[in-house]
Amino acid sequence: MKLSTFALLSVIGSASAGSRPDLTISVKDGSFGGIDGLDPTLSWSSASSTGDIDIEYGVEASATPTTDIASMPKNIWGKASGSVAGWGVSARAEFEGTDFSSADVDIDASGDGIDIHADATATSDGITVSKVEATSSFDVDGGSITVNPRYDVGSGDADVVVSYNKDDTSIEVTASADEQSVTISKQIDDDNRVAPTISSDGAFSVEWEKALSDGNTLTTTVTPNESIDIEWKDADWTASINMPVDGTEITGTNVSVKRDLSF
Repeated sequence: MKLSTFALLSVIGSASAGSRPDLTISVKDGSFGGIDGLDPTLSWSSASSTGDIDIEYGVEASATPTTDIASMPKNIWGKASGSVAGWGVSARAEFEGTDFSSADVDIDASGDGIDIHADATATSDGITVSKVEATSSFDVDGGSITVNPRYDVGSGDADVVVSYNKDDTSIEVTASADEQSVTISKQIDDDNRVAPTISSDGAFSVEWEKALSDGNTLTTTVTPNESIDIEWKDADWTASINMPVDGTEITGTNVSVKRDLSF
């Protein structure tokens, strides 16, 4: 007998003891041809502490009825955080499905005005770091500057993101040896923000964020000859629409909808 979505919700809801799962429903590849085109996903997390170490853990699982229970988990994760020599340190490991042979690891450290982040992979042979970045911010002339150097260990690629924020305007410059881009974000009024991005290779996009009532937002990003992306946040609901574009023709539609559920 297939395990029903209702049964899965009931089990996780009971195990959560008051914590709140998230249910996400996506449309596979823009297909609206029936229930087979849906990809419901249930996420649940909880937290505890051991001494000075805070522990978080969770699971993301398919909510599609199936006879293969082992195929339901999409990922399982855990996170430990604490303080070491005045630095806040955390490590988060995530396993894909029920394959525990390797884990994606995120390592973060914060202290002395600097945030450091590293992406790594952990196996029985040890930990291999793939990406490293640092972030530091400071005030200048009534505004703030943030510097974010990034390095990809595997490819050897490196770049730096420098952003300046003052009042209702921000400027972000991303520079590497091969490409540079500039994003200028301007808050036009209380309800509208526009942010065009121009790259050295000629690529261009523009983002328009519209404030709706009750703190909700509608954000549209247009990238000519590539895509139109729309995100609508309405209280507990978030709807995302991606429409690939070829010239002036929209070639498809991909939709995902999610909301928070309380049990």
